[in-house]
Amino acid sequence: MWTITPLSPVARDTVGLVMRLGLAAVWLVSGAIKVADPGQFYSAVQAYQLFGAGTASVLSAVLPFLELGLGALLVLGLGTRLVAAVSAVLLLAYIAGVAQAWARGLAIDCGCFGGGGQVTAGQTHYGSEILRDLGFLILAAWLLVRPRTLLSVEGWLTGDHLERKREHVDL
Repeated sequence: MWTITPLSPVARDTVGLVMRLGLAAVWLVSGAIKVADPGQFYSAVQAYQLFGAGTASVLSAVLPFLELGLGALLVLGLGTRLVAAVSAVLLLAYIAGVAQAWARGLAIDCGCFGGGGQVTAGQTHYGSEILRDLGFLILAAWLLVRPRTLLSVEGWLTGDHLERKREHVDL
């Protein structure tokens, strides 16, 4: 018979670190690509046909910097639970955007990691884009439930690093 042994606190903190840095990488790469080509990202936002030109312009200007900010805070491990919550909301919005494009029969590239805009019908990848974002959402959910991770500024500010040292000594 199989038994499941719960992870030790140090192992959970290590998993949290991997989750935190993984989600940080997603936001940093995504945001950097969008900042590098703002015109392309504007085209991607417009392709969803959800917003007027003014709103699409504001979104395409703000979202890349929001993503970069989220990524930077996650690298530092600062405000992890709040950043995870904002990440979850943003990922749900992205998933909803892709799902509605799919449901409406639009032929677009999501523009999540560059590119974006109109494509031919055979070039869409809605299912894999949604699954990918659901995977990212799992990272955010872990950090929302358990924001404590190794190597975080938050841990140093709250004294968690001292508690971890005591746990190592007690083992």
